[in-house]
Amino acid sequence: MCEPFLYNHQYNALRKQVTALHRACSTVSDPKVVESVRLGAMAWVREAFPEATDEQLPLLNAFTDMTQSEQFQQYLLTLEAYRATDLQATEKQISKLYPKIKKLKVPDLSLIDTRKLTYLGWIDIAANRMFMVYRWNGELVGIEGRYTPANKGVCFLCNRIENVALFSTVAKYRPPGSSPDYYKAIGQYMCLDHDVCNHNITDVAPLERFLKEALKPQ
Repeated sequence: MCEPFLYNHQYNALRKQVTALHRACSTVSDPKVVESVRLGAMAWVREAFPEATDEQLPLLNAFTDMTQSEQFQQYLLTLEAYRATDLQATEKQISKLYPKIKKLKVPDLSLIDTRKLTYLGWIDIAANRMFMVYRWNGELVGIEGRYTPANKGVCFLCNRIENVALFSTVAKYRPPGSSPDYYKAIGQYMCLDHDVCNHNITDVAPLERFLKEALKPQ
């Protein structure tokens, strides 16, 4: 058995491919169409995991030969053992990410399975603040800002239509030579329910672009 290696967004993306093939096998009568979906899934694995080891590849490709609902369901259960996380942190470590906030309300970390998170997010309703913690290029980083609930909309992180809020934060990075009065606010619509967002997210690129604009180049 290989070590855990599937981060949350990768697991979600793989689950999406498994679900698509499962649906094709269950509902499509044309074998050519099913075979097309199967070949597409195989190609996706190669593209999505270019650095997969010889030990990991058989596991990643295993679902592409499946045909029965029970097989797909058991495969997803098997993947649970290979889910990885890089979000392990203590309350003290998280508090240090927000030095200007004296009474930071950190979630109860003992109740959170970080393997199911791409980022740790929470809301302080009383302060009207939203918080996000993410490991970016090996470093734990945190951003916070105001949030304004909106109606249904597309979340910039998971690209799904959900209940969203406008999350706005002040960029900490100042370009060289900028005025002492330099001020830049950035905002994006994102899921109000961070658990839903983490369940849906399949790509970290939008999050990392947002962090680069809000924090600093890395």
